[in-house]
Amino acid sequence: MTKILFLLSMLFCGTAFAQADPSYNIVWHSPSDHAGASMPCGGGDIGMNVWVEKGELLIYAARSGSFDEHNGLMKAGRLRIRLTPNPFEGEDFRQELHLQEGYVSISGKHKGTQATVQIWADVHQPVAHISIKSNQQIKVDAGYESWRYRDRAVASRENFGNSWKWAAPKNNIIRKDSVTFEKGGVLFVHHNSDSTIFDATVAQQQLQPVKDSLYNPLKKLAFGGLFYGDAFIPSGTYEGVYANTDFKGWRLISKQAAKSHQLHLALHTAQTNDVSAWRQTLQKLTVTDKRSATLNRQWWQAFWQRSFIEIDPGKKDSTAWQVGRNYQLFRYMLACNAYGNWPTKFNGGLLTVDPVYTDTAMKLTPDYRNWGGGLHTMQNQRLVYFPMIRSGDWDMMQAHFEFYYRIQRTAELRSKVYWNHDGACFTEQMENFGLPNFAEYGQKRPAGYDPGMEFNAWLEYEWDTVLEFCLMMLERQRYTGKLDPRTIPFIESCLQFFDEHYQYLARKRGSKALDGNGKLVLYPGSAAETYKMAYNASSTIAALTTVTKGLVNVLANDTARLKWQQFLQRIPPIAYTQIDGHTTIAPAKSWERINNVESPQLYPVFPWGMYGVGKPGLDTALNTWHQDTSVIKFRSHVGWKQDNIWAARLGLREEAWRLTALKLQNSSRRFPAFWGPGFDWAPDHNWGGSGMIGLQEMLLQTDGDRILLFPGWPGDKDVHFKLHAPRQTTVEATLKDGKVVYLQVEPATEAHRVEVMLK
Repeated sequence: MTKILFLLSMLFCGTAFAQADPSYNIVWHSPSDHAGASMPCGGGDIGMNVWVEKGELLIYAARSGSFDEHNGLMKAGRLRIRLTPNPFEGEDFRQELHLQEGYVSISGKHKGTQATVQIWADVHQPVAHISIKSNQQIKVDAGYESWRYRDRAVASRENFGNSWKWAAPKNNIIRKDSVTFEKGGVLFVHHNSDSTIFDATVAQQQLQPVKDSLYNPLKKLAFGGLFYGDAFIPSGTYEGVYANTDFKGWRLISKQAAKSHQLHLALHTAQTNDVSAWRQTLQKLTVTDKRSATLNRQWWQAFWQRSFIEIDPGKKDSTAWQVGRNYQLFRYMLACNAYGNWPTKFNGGLLTVDPVYTDTAMKLTPDYRNWGGGLHTMQNQRLVYFPMIRSGDWDMMQAHFEFYYRIQRTAELRSKVYWNHDGACFTEQMENFGLPNFAEYGQKRPAGYDPGMEFNAWLEYEWDTVLEFCLMMLERQRYTGKLDPRTIPFIESCLQFFDEHYQYLARKRGSKALDGNGKLVLYPGSAAETYKMAYNASSTIAALTTVTKGLVNVLANDTARLKWQQFLQRIPPIAYTQIDGHTTIAPAKSWERINNVESPQLYPVFPWGMYGVGKPGLDTALNTWHQDTSVIKFRSHVGWKQDNIWAARLGLREEAWRLTALKLQNSSRRFPAFWGPGFDWAPDHNWGGSGMIGLQEMLLQTDGDRILLFPGWPGDKDVHFKLHAPRQTTVEATLKDGKVVYLQVEPATEAHRVEVMLK
């Protein structure tokens, strides 16, 4: 591999533009058969699935944070719109996702009637808009449809969509919403009771003495909204069945035929004892700023100028071109929750539909998704958020940082109540209120079993995924120069847990808190969910080492810096092993069983960056990739698998491209970025996120202050990209026919850090 340090003056040839390529817009020339063939649309924290079926426009809407008593993430409902005369019953049809401006348009022509519908969600406030324009006067029939119009018994499997999973109480009920005609529209609201699954979980996990100090986002939570139109009036109700689920509809009709109609969906979520207060705030959202459409499009244009990747432009529909296009499409899907109070969920985000279109056996309501709504699985969530670093989407990352800040006190109370030591104990699967999942905690626990532990073969002793979000917080400081004042105490609390807890466990076994070399004994531990009852798991050691070094670098207080430098000395070394005469990274010093199909022996490569292109020990990491039989056996592109990322960081250009292309090629669904279900659900957001990370790592990696371009990129693929690097730096480059023809580094004073690495 040849390293060349390029001078910018030699590379300013040609012109590049930062934008969403118009050819990446998704265009359909025929209606869809069902919701599974829908198109995403969204913004702010509203996600919608849009499709036309049998001449009717249908929209599923969802908003971040709409959790019911069982902690399911509930949809806002379904909209059904019919035009008369109907332009969508003819053969002239077009549905398009306009990436650059962030909206969906649908147009049709039938027997002289032409109409275009535009659907978009306001980035700046939780309101979605539907604008209808036609060449002649038409009438509009608009229905709000709810399957929660009645109390509904929860099917056994359906509890996997909330936080009960297999441990739900008998005769579990999803309480009905209140739906009424009001203020010229349809007002709908679900108001949680005082008692929720939070209360059952606290009691189960023996935390009643500190219950009042625990964060509870479910109590008295009200979510819902108002569906209304300019010059629309109520027109009764109707009933029906869609995709095996019965529903009730509330109909609005236009007062008169016209060439222009406007419909709106305002959504509001808040904890309140008084629903009338919730209604008052909702009402304020119905006052629309005339500038909102313009401001919205400006936001989307600025969003695409932050970052992009375009591959083999001009070779439309080739696999390479699809990979670049689908990268952009998935980034758009992530931006549908740019400003939510809650993170984007790995298992579909806000864009799930009737489960029967993911698994034909799942004849359940549209609220269902596998692996819960308020339950967050951090091994999956991290892959949704890591790509936002290189794309510069720090505003989109904030929701997950806030998620952790809110529950820090709960995590610290767990340590204090159960073990009487300090530090924040975060588990791998974790509710939005910070406790382990009710079912995964274990229903048949042995007498005297540690109440702070999950009695669970997959999740026991797996505590280190929070450190990946600590890394993201530290990366924000490296990339932007900004440090949230909550970050340092948060990271310190996370590290303190490992220091104090493993000394606590060692003292329970014997008289010494450290081993003979003065190191922590990280036992029992867990290398991801795979290598269980591990002794000194390499993934945990790499995490502790990298995060602690990052913390030391940002500390201004000498006393604090010394404290964590001393902690660094207590972290044990990574274990190695020999395979056919080759030194490889071991998953741990020892382990008792293999429980899953992950390869944590490569976590020191990603996410922890201890090995990689241009770094010492690359041969050891390569040996691990090539020689470890479990690594080879588990290798895949499906779902949350991250082999493509490791290949890129190891400089394995062809393998990185092969695996990343498999991830980001067109999905089996009509919308090309609706991958999955993989191991989880559809659309599989950790499938898309790991694909994004791999593609970014092929193009740009960093090693300290060094910026490495094309360290994992095959030279036969043309590419134009803009990505972010530390020290408030962006790099835009074009590679054509194996040569760099354009390179711009902002600010220009950082150009000396760039090294172009091509075969």
